[in-house]
Amino acid sequence: MTDQMITVAIAILYRQNSFLMQLRDNIPGIVYPGCWGFFGGHIELGETPEVAVRRELEEEISYVAEELLPFGCYEDLGVIRHVFHGPLSVSLPELVLQEGWDLGLLEPVAIRAGRHYSVQAGEERPLTGIHQRILLDFINAEKLCI
Repeated sequence: MTDQMITVAIAILYRQNSFLMQLRDNIPGIVYPGCWGFFGGHIELGETPEVAVRRELEEEISYVAEELLPFGCYEDLGVIRHVFHGPLSVSLPELVLQEGWDLGLLEPVAIRAGRHYSVQAGEERPLTGIHQRILLDFINAEKLCI
């Protein structure tokens, strides 16, 4: 067993006071199965967090972000999360979901409630606790109306 921290880079992408999130696959054995979370993933050897988050966005939704700015770094349970934010400059139909069960633009009411309906799942699914906390921190820091 290793004490080495896992490092990931994730993106808060927003459009018209809503936030893009991924419904993770509902597969046992993965982290946060069947829960809403951010797009992003592991930082590969030699990558900076910004390069990693941009690569992950291209791999997961075929999206090339025009602008991504650092928001913060969150550490818990052996994971360091480098968080970036930027506007989503395309509409949802222009994204190609290549990883995950569903994607959606979540409004602040769903973020506060910690649940959002998924058309693909046919039911409300929970947000991951850490991603909900990060997004609420972002909303509060940006003084967005929720």
